[in-house]
Amino acid sequence: MHMKTLLVCLTTVEHSHNLMKQAVLLARRHNAHLIGLHTVEALLVYPGIAIHLPDGAFFAFNESQKEEAAKIKDIFLKHTQNEIFPSEFRLLRAEAVSAGERMVESARAVDLVVMAQEDRDVDRADQRNVQVQVIRESGRPVLIIPNAYDGPEIGSNVVLGWSDTRESARAAHDMLAVTREGASVTVLRVGSHERDLLRDSDGIVLAETLSRHGLKATLENRVPGSDSIADVISKVAFERGADLIVTGALGHSRAYDFVMGATTYALLDGATLPVLFSK
Repeated sequence: MHMKTLLVCLTTVEHSHNLMKQAVLLARRHNAHLIGLHTVEALLVYPGIAIHLPDGAFFAFNESQKEEAAKIKDIFLKHTQNEIFPSEFRLLRAEAVSAGERMVESARAVDLVVMAQEDRDVDRADQRNVQVQVIRESGRPVLIIPNAYDGPEIGSNVVLGWSDTRESARAAHDMLAVTREGASVTVLRVGSHERDLLRDSDGIVLAETLSRHGLKATLENRVPGSDSIADVISKVAFERGADLIVTGALGHSRAYDFVMGATTYALLDGATLPVLFSK
């Protein structure tokens, strides 16, 4: 399976270089069309609040937005100008909708979305939690790159978090687009009790399917004990020397995720490896 259109969401100057390194490697491998997207924040004025904003405030706000967009575009061009794959930079104004909604709209027509991990120290207010919004609403696989990541090109050694769910099935097949030929894949079940791998018919069938794509798949079962599922997945990825974690995302309702927390949120916040999420 080959990717032909990639979208990289460039939200901040601080993390654009890091994102572009991985996005360019993927685009180069697949000779894919790489789209760099930056959204310009709208200055919202609420009609129910009586306040006077001087013209200088609007001017300063717009100038700051233009300056940031220009810096991000320069980073995009620096990473793509000597590449042979096609690329384009898109600058979209949020206008009456949020930055997240603009990203979702752009994501729906691509094969893969690449985004940075959330960073509240530098993210704009309208960029908070956009990763979850794009994962939940775009219908496309989303690759999250940790902000401090400086590891190898992804796709040679993968840990796939597996369970008997629709989201996991999507993740397993979306993974095929980013794995390299002959890659090692650990199909990992995290359950409350030890499972006999020889009796795990669903896991065996999945491993056979992956092997037909030229991947080297192995099954593993872990009992979390006092660790969270996200901690177990991260621990196995470290033990295996993985360069990528793949998992289904947001399999519960919004209310459950808000009250109980979820593996998706834990990996979004704490993963030190790139994570591919599928919903």
